[in-house]
Amino acid sequence: MSGQDKDEAAWREQLTADEFYVLRQKGTERAFTGEYWNVWEKGAYRCRGCGETLFQSDTKFDAGCGWPSFDRPAAEAAVVELQDTSHGMLRTEVLCQRCGGHLGHVFPDGPTETGQRYCINSLSIKLEAEEAPSG
Repeated sequence: MSGQDKDEAAWREQLTADEFYVLRQKGTERAFTGEYWNVWEKGAYRCRGCGETLFQSDTKFDAGCGWPSFDRPAAEAAVVELQDTSHGMLRTEVLCQRCGGHLGHVFPDGPTETGQRYCINSLSIKLEAEEAPSG
C-alpha cells in the first residue's frame, strides 16, 4: 500500500503522535529540539512515512536555524514543492513525492551553489547511516 492510499487511521497506527502531527497535519517541531538538527553521520535520510530516500548527508549543512538543512533533495523527483500561504506567510512547502508527507519548507537563501535551504523536520525523516568499512 503506498502512502497516498493510506487513510488517517492507518497513518495514526504507523506513526507516533508527534510524527503524525508533522507528516500528516503539516506541523513543525520546535527549533533545536529535533533528532537530526546537529547530526553529521554519513548516510541517507529517508521519509519516516514511506521510506523514500529524500536527502543525502553530503548535502546537509548547518544553517543555524535549528532544523536539519540540505541544499538539494537526493533526486529531483524525491520531493514535491507547493506554495504555502499559511500563517500569513508566502513559503514553499516540501512534501515526500511518494506518500505526500509534510517535510518542511525550502528557502532561496542557502550558502551553496544551489542557493537552496531545505529546512526539514527531524520527525519527518529517518537517517539510514552508512556502514563503516570493515577491515
